[in-house]
Amino acid sequence: MSSLHPVLVAVTQRIEARSAARREAYLARVRAARGSKVERGHLSCTNLAHAMAAAPAPAKRMLKEITPQSRPNLAIVSAYNDMLSAHQPLGAFPAWIKEAAQAAGATAQFAGGVPAMCDGVTQGQAGMELSLFSRDVIAMATAVALSHQMFDAGLYLGVCDKIVPGLLIGALAFGHLPGIFVPGGPMTSGMGNDEKARIRALYAEGKIGRAELLEAEMQSYHSAGTCTFYGTANSNQMLMEIMGLHLPGSAFVNPGTPLREALTRAAATRAVAISAEGPEYTPIGELVDARVIVNGLVGLLCTGGSTNHTIHLVAIARAAGIDINWTDFDDLSKAVPTLTKLYPNGRADVNQFHAAGGMGFVIRELLAAGLLHPDVQTVAGPGLARYAQEPGFDGGQLVWRPVNDETLDRDILRPVSDPFAPDGGLKLMTGNLGRAVIKVSAVKPEYRVITAPALIFDDQDDLLAAFKRGELERDFVAVIRFQGPAANGMPELHKLMPTLGVLQERGFKVALVTDGRMSGASGKVPSAIHVTPEAAHGGPIAKVREGDLITLNAHTGEVNAEVPPEVWAARQAQSVDLSRRQYGVGRELFAAFRHHVDGAEQGATSFQHPDWAKPEPALSAVPVAAGATR
Repeated sequence: MSSLHPVLVAVTQRIEARSAARREAYLARVRAARGSKVERGHLSCTNLAHAMAAAPAPAKRMLKEITPQSRPNLAIVSAYNDMLSAHQPLGAFPAWIKEAAQAAGATAQFAGGVPAMCDGVTQGQAGMELSLFSRDVIAMATAVALSHQMFDAGLYLGVCDKIVPGLLIGALAFGHLPGIFVPGGPMTSGMGNDEKARIRALYAEGKIGRAELLEAEMQSYHSAGTCTFYGTANSNQMLMEIMGLHLPGSAFVNPGTPLREALTRAAATRAVAISAEGPEYTPIGELVDARVIVNGLVGLLCTGGSTNHTIHLVAIARAAGIDINWTDFDDLSKAVPTLTKLYPNGRADVNQFHAAGGMGFVIRELLAAGLLHPDVQTVAGPGLARYAQEPGFDGGQLVWRPVNDETLDRDILRPVSDPFAPDGGLKLMTGNLGRAVIKVSAVKPEYRVITAPALIFDDQDDLLAAFKRGELERDFVAVIRFQGPAANGMPELHKLMPTLGVLQERGFKVALVTDGRMSGASGKVPSAIHVTPEAAHGGPIAKVREGDLITLNAHTGEVNAEVPPEVWAARQAQSVDLSRRQYGVGRELFAAFRHHVDGAEQGATSFQHPDWAKPEPALSAVPVAAGATR
């Protein structure tokens, strides 16, 4: 084992120092909540009778016993949704968990369900404006489930986008309870990612019709399980693994296999062992410390994971009293090499990555290079080294073995000694437009610096309409504003990428600057995203005027409007009428979320937790002059 990398040490130490007061207060609450009884011991007889009225007789006998030797009761919190491929496999899990808990001398109850919103369905639609806030709803729904105070540990069943972050935020609000995250696994491989991207580009150009596009998409997304590209959903699974919240090697095992079932049952058995009544009590609030969060950051960077986690990881950390920011991401990115090539940063999907060595290989390499904290607590026991293993069967029994010494495909997975890139491909962007992030893993070096006139859009559909009218055959930087959480819930702008990619391939210099989100998988066009402060809060992105030269330099980490400082200082931020974004598909129900939300770098949460400063008040804004936007 190598000594720890100095950048890893420095970033961790400053996070710990920055977080000290809030973390201490959080841990004090966690320890106070544990008390001296089993969780259900706080309930009255009437409360308890209600909670076990529907339980089978053997479970009732165990649940009504409240002594120091009482057997634990596990909470099942699930995002099961029969419509959504990633969550459909979770339907079978509660029965397996209950059987495994009973075999281990415990009980398990389905505590509650949480929404499972699929960004793949809502992408580019009005419903996507509920996407980011669904994370907060999921966190609150998790809290509602656990608020029955019947449980001694939790099993959290979820996969995609905001669901896992929401479940973890909710779990950390009950930080005295141990928790294990139980993945569903990716669907088997379908149409190759390159071919899928080619067909999408043809559709954007109008060269094929909707029927051909739909057929291709159905060949890509064809069965139960997580989508196989490396977007937010699969980044979630990577994070839970490298943060020690899954059983080792369980992230990318396909659903509908004996190994998937065995790992699910094993998660229940292990939850009994780490419960408050078990021999290895491991409360999740103490497990998730600054070192675990930093390990998650490293995993995100070395695998080219979703940019959505520059928001979600901040929110998760805050839920545990830990303060991280984009400078932490940026500094670690300079030190952490890229070890994988997964779509959209390469051709391979997560099934191929898993077969080549997967997370076990990645974790072993990073540990050997001193780029992960090895001495963390995990749900499998102390120390991250046990995650450099993969599960399998021996005589019908679930066992773990060390991963291969060598990668089985160097086009997909490489050792630290021979990485795809010396850095993590994620950069902090700063300048007179504010702070933003950019993912350059899939952006060719020749496209990483651009200076071009701004074309301003306040809706992604306006850009697509301009393309269809033939108005975008030119160099430009698309400034898409009023897309932040306070404006419209910060939808992903994923459907822009095929169009911008077509223009780039035609030889035009194009880039995107936005206070919204791009796809969690990002893309090949340079995109400074999550610009904060956002336009709706009077951020400087609202000062940009049509035709202003914008420079985006991903090498130096700068994004600027090339406007004389005195002119820039005198400009007022513009505003737009956002009323049409406040109604329809349930948007009116989320008004409080938009009103109270923090900035993107603060995790874009709407909770206004008393431990954290409230967002700065909106700056003054003036209406957009007629004809000033496209």
